[in-house]
Amino acid sequence: MKPIELDAIDLRILSALQDLGQLSKTQLAERVGLSATPCWVRLARLKAAGLIRGFHADLALSRIAPFTKVVVTVSLKSHRKSDFDRFESHVRNCPDIIDCVSTGGGMDYVMTVVSPSLAAFQSLMEEMLDAELSIDRYMTYIVTRQIKESRPNLARLDQARSAKTTGA
Repeated sequence: MKPIELDAIDLRILSALQDLGQLSKTQLAERVGLSATPCWVRLARLKAAGLIRGFHADLALSRIAPFTKVVVTVSLKSHRKSDFDRFESHVRNCPDIIDCVSTGGGMDYVMTVVSPSLAAFQSLMEEMLDAELSIDRYMTYIVTRQIKESRPNLARLDQARSAKTTGA
């Protein structure tokens, strides 16, 4: 898919929304240095282009409910497309799995699971094994504390993209 051409103002809009989420029309315009109407036109274009998938609150989960967070690496027995499709479909339908990436190298997937308890996590893994998802092995890593959680720096990524396209 061809990247969408973005200028500095587009990147400021996206960065502001990524950092602060819900901003009024006026607040967003002030933050990026535009008047409200042109800012909102750009925002509508960015939304229509599919660059903004939604708006979310960054919740202090530990202050809301007790939970257990686990990082799980998964390796499948075989690497047929049907096995990957079955596993990925199952993961998409499991609300406790909040993140899952396919990886190259020693493991096929790395998942992040947030469950009400360690027992609930273990039940989830047992269900996955019973579902015949072609899981060969999995390793679990209990998260004891969050060291860093952040969002990508859009300006830095754009600089790398610009350098690549200009040959610099």
